[in-house]
Amino acid sequence: MTDLFFPLQSLKEGHWFKLICGASYQHLPTVRSLTLAYTLAGADCIDVAADPAVMAAAQEALEVAKYLFKDAQKRGFHCQENPPFLMVSLNDGEDPHFRKAEFNSTECPTDCPRPCEQICPAQAIVFNRIKDNFSGVEHQKCYGCGRCLPVCPNDIINTKSYMSTPDAIAPLVMSTAVDAVEIHTKVGHWAEFQRLWQTVSPWVGQLKVLAISCPDDEGIIDYLQAIYNLVTPLRSALIWQTDGRPMSGDIGDGTTSAAVKLGQKVLTAKLPGYVQLAGGTNSYTVAKLRAMGLLKRAGEAALRLTSTSLSTRRSVTGEAGEAGEEEELSPQLPAPCPPASVAGVAYGSYARVLLSPILEKLENQEVSNTSIKATIRLEENDILLWQAVGLAHSLVSQLKSQQER
Repeated sequence: MTDLFFPLQSLKEGHWFKLICGASYQHLPTVRSLTLAYTLAGADCIDVAADPAVMAAAQEALEVAKYLFKDAQKRGFHCQENPPFLMVSLNDGEDPHFRKAEFNSTECPTDCPRPCEQICPAQAIVFNRIKDNFSGVEHQKCYGCGRCLPVCPNDIINTKSYMSTPDAIAPLVMSTAVDAVEIHTKVGHWAEFQRLWQTVSPWVGQLKVLAISCPDDEGIIDYLQAIYNLVTPLRSALIWQTDGRPMSGDIGDGTTSAAVKLGQKVLTAKLPGYVQLAGGTNSYTVAKLRAMGLLKRAGEAALRLTSTSLSTRRSVTGEAGEAGEEEELSPQLPAPCPPASVAGVAYGSYARVLLSPILEKLENQEVSNTSIKATIRLEENDILLWQAVGLAHSLVSQLKSQQER
């Protein structure tokens, strides 16, 4: 398999690592820094908001990483010469990942203890910001976790949900910069999913990965099976993202249990495709998966697909043993066979919070004798750069080390 498809090899071998920047997270300097650090640490996929400015920030970081990968390798990191896949997330209906908190700060009493400010993991809620005296939610930083809602003593915080329109979606999916698309859905959204799929499907053939993200609910397996029947045949790899406890991985170790439980549930159903955990994933996730025997070890991965012909005929039902239509698959792509183990893990809030001390230092760094602060790029500070990559690698290596065991 060529280096170009190295992320797909990671998927097939069971050590796929995805960074979730946030489906509604639009703070460009942070997206850029996170993308650069986790790319140099060996990430296989960078998942960002379907926003042209956010995509451009991530692409810029991927370009910078090309000039730093040899240095990263010398330092012992898992960085590859070719970049990770760039993924954009779409939603077929109302979804907590696609919302922003908002409130009118003038309604907040002056003696309020401001628990919202303290609990926000993205530091998106501020009061009397020094540079402009702004108070409220910094919308670019908010990614919709909703932790501020129940703690507000005055109940003045609300959320605003949004969806991408078909006219806006098409150019994003058609973009040559996009390698993968993830669709967030849930049980009961069948009609909505069908409408979104009609918009996306004409261009899905150019993608390397299609991911379907879904939280647990009654009837989830039947729902995912219906989605599979709708979207196949595919030329791209298909990932089932089991969204255990959305946007909670930084709260504590226990949040990973829901993700592992749902992952196991979908694995048991033997749906064709690859199962990747999300929603509550953190530094405990790999240990939990390993203890339950849900991760592949070295030597267990199937032999790499050969490229002796331009295409390979496979049944869309893979190893399920049932008759099905045949499709042509690119020889570089993993076959859509039912998985016996988890193919990878996606990390969102935990991965972001892990690097927040470094990114705060970068953001607060003074760049002139006049104490005027300006945006500093992570690669411009060698010390902070490799500290950030080291922290990112501490998470990536938990999964990547599986291939060495």
